[in-house]
Amino acid sequence: MPVFNGAEFMHASLPPLSDMLERGEIIELLVVNDGSTDNSVEIAESFGARVLHTGGRMGVGHARNIAAAAARGKILWYVDADVVAHDDVAIKLREAFTDPTLTAVIGSYDDRPPAQNFLSQYKNLVHHYYHHRGSKEASTFWGGCGAVRKREFMAINGFDTQRFRLPSVEDIEFGYRLCDAGGRIQLLPDIQATHLKVWRFADLIRTEMLRRAIPWATLMLERGEITDDLNVATGERLRALLAGVLMLTFLGALVGLAPWWLVGSIVLVAGAVNAELFRLFMRRRGLLFALGGLLTHQFYYLYSGISFVWAYLRFHLSPSR
Repeated sequence: MPVFNGAEFMHASLPPLSDMLERGEIIELLVVNDGSTDNSVEIAESFGARVLHTGGRMGVGHARNIAAAAARGKILWYVDADVVAHDDVAIKLREAFTDPTLTAVIGSYDDRPPAQNFLSQYKNLVHHYYHHRGSKEASTFWGGCGAVRKREFMAINGFDTQRFRLPSVEDIEFGYRLCDAGGRIQLLPDIQATHLKVWRFADLIRTEMLRRAIPWATLMLERGEITDDLNVATGERLRALLAGVLMLTFLGALVGLAPWWLVGSIVLVAGAVNAELFRLFMRRRGLLFALGGLLTHQFYYLYSGISFVWAYLRFHLSPSR
């Protein structure tokens, strides 16, 4: 578990891991302190964790690499400080790795995020939705709750700490390299964890666009292939295009260049193609939340599309090309 000032979460995220340690389901619990100024170290030690230190603010990838080098086990299981693993995860991971062809396993967020503000409920439920729709044969890794064989991890030198100093898409890039080296990653959505993150609107710009969407798009452009899975699958790209058409049509209707019936028709189509997500919202939070979530998801498609276009232009217009 890498941590930087994670005290507010660790009283929830460490107990299930400490219990697994006590039951002998894991052989050690490593917490890597990445320059915390709160009492994260004291909390980690109180739950029986062995605490390692990066020596300053070095980044999550560096922290994970330090843990990998120090770990005694053959399987490295990563859990973020704001993620609470379900009690059965270690047992399910052990069972999954009985398959000798499997290199890594990633799990899923559950559908019961504790933060009650609208954006936190929306974002965490959307992550759950994509995890449960993703291909079981994955091409990316997930550092929030994912495990990998140590031998294969060390063979590709772990996470890229030069390129990704701040939390970004270092786990996605690691997964690409792992697959390029012949590794096999499996998404097992019944391996679940609760995400404690409280989302605010500023996170959509700082985290979602600048640290996730644009770097991920850049990675795919550099590799010369667009990942056809999770929230960048072909169907998701078409939904993003539809959201763009909806926005342009709405703006056109405001100035009299498009009829309102056309706007309404596109809204109905958008509702139909996002029906599965709408039903998830309905089950968990009711009709009003589902309507608001569906509208917010169109905004998500818009800024994701803008992020990809920005990355595409920057990549192809770069003087180094």
